[in-house]
Amino acid sequence: MGMINTNRRSQCAISTGLDFYGDKWTLLIIRDMIKGKSRFKEFEESDEGIPTNILSSRLKKLEEQGFIKKEPYQLKPKRFQYTLLDKGRDLIPIMQSMSKWSIKYGDDVKSPPPAFFEIKV
Repeated sequence: MGMINTNRRSQCAISTGLDFYGDKWTLLIIRDMIKGKSRFKEFEESDEGIPTNILSSRLKKLEEQGFIKKEPYQLKPKRFQYTLLDKGRDLIPIMQSMSKWSIKYGDDVKSPPPAFFEIKV
């Protein structure tokens, strides 16, 4: 069972999911982790250009809510790497479906590599 989100808009399953991962950046960070990124600088270099303050905030939120784990990889200066936990990996089928929908209905949409659609959770 997940954490209780006291800021939920309703008990609707779709609304509840959006309260966790429905902002503009969260799924893009998860996408980058699926692609092998694990460090702040790597996330910062993504094409979408996430501002550093928002990136810091989202990584903290994802860690607090149990989507990712944060571990130091360097002590001086202290730097961290992030890995997906089960709760984060369980978003993969949702992201695969969203990608298929966008490819079908969007104009000029770049498809993820075929391996993305082969990931099983």
